[in-house]
Amino acid sequence: MTAERQEAGRREAGFDPVAVTRPDPVLLRHYIILSLFGGPFFPILFLGYYCRYVSLRYRFDDDGIWMAWGVLFKRETNLAYRRVQDINVTRGLVQRWLGLASVAVQTASASTAPEMKIEGVLDADGLRDFLYAKMRGAKGDGAASGEASDGRGEDETLALLAEIRDGVSALRQRVTALEERDGHEAPGDGASP
Repeated sequence: MTAERQEAGRREAGFDPVAVTRPDPVLLRHYIILSLFGGPFFPILFLGYYCRYVSLRYRFDDDGIWMAWGVLFKRETNLAYRRVQDINVTRGLVQRWLGLASVAVQTASASTAPEMKIEGVLDADGLRDFLYAKMRGAKGDGAASGEASDGRGEDETLALLAEIRDGVSALRQRVTALEERDGHEAPGDGASP
């Protein structure tokens, strides 16, 4: 029962980027299933996937995303949030069955392939939302989050826009009522006042 409560607490709290440093063990099961599709090449395919799983590391900090993998040849990728152009979440058939997804982070590079593909994160939607918030904050005018520059949140901004819309609508109705009362036609109808 306590494990279920902890899981529910994590979902309520949202995505915690500091907690993600390694892929979830479910990713290894995904790699085993993918290797089985290789038939007689299973040992070779699984060895490559296993080396990737064992060496895969992530770090999400204030400046960007860092990812490293590789046993014989180590590869590191570091992306600043301000360089991120697009974020895609993909779920294949086996990934959906296991509750996994891949988060592809695209930059404005000359390559059509994503700059970084984050695998093994169970809360892919939370990661996507976190990256979008960081991406918007990095591209804003000095704002560190997705809030407007005057400190209002998105909800307050929407409320202000709705109030302006309602005010303009009420003003339009008053002008129309005054024109009808005075017997004038609306401007631009060809009639002179």
